[in-house]
Amino acid sequence: MEEKYPNLVQRFQSTFIDTIMLIIFMIIFSNILNRFQNVPDWVRITLFVSIFIAYEPLLMTFGCTIGNYVKGIRVRKYSDSSRRINIFQAVLRYPLKIGLGWISFLTINTNDERRAIHDLVSGSVMIKL
Repeated sequence: MEEKYPNLVQRFQSTFIDTIMLIIFMIIFSNILNRFQNVPDWVRITLFVSIFIAYEPLLMTFGCTIGNYVKGIRVRKYSDSSRRINIFQAVLRYPLKIGLGWISFLTINTNDERRAIHDLVSGSVMIKL
């Protein structure tokens, strides 16, 4: 079966949905912490940073992010697109994606699999279901 690959717009939409989800999670946790008196700032900061850092790598390892689910796209191993990426690949991929921002997507139209720089480095590929 021939694989189909998401275009830049679909990937952006997925990322936008994930950003909204991160904001929602932070609001929920903020409201939970507001129910307690004298929560130290370091607890809030640690929780919010943990959510931001862990969201994508953990969800990618166990299946897909909410944005990927909604858009019907998945991150898979480039060597075998039927297999999910492992935690090492997810942890390598995410900071590159965040750090490079839009620059990472410059390679999408230069290869047949529409792989971004963070996909090329981490050995991953995005596929459409």
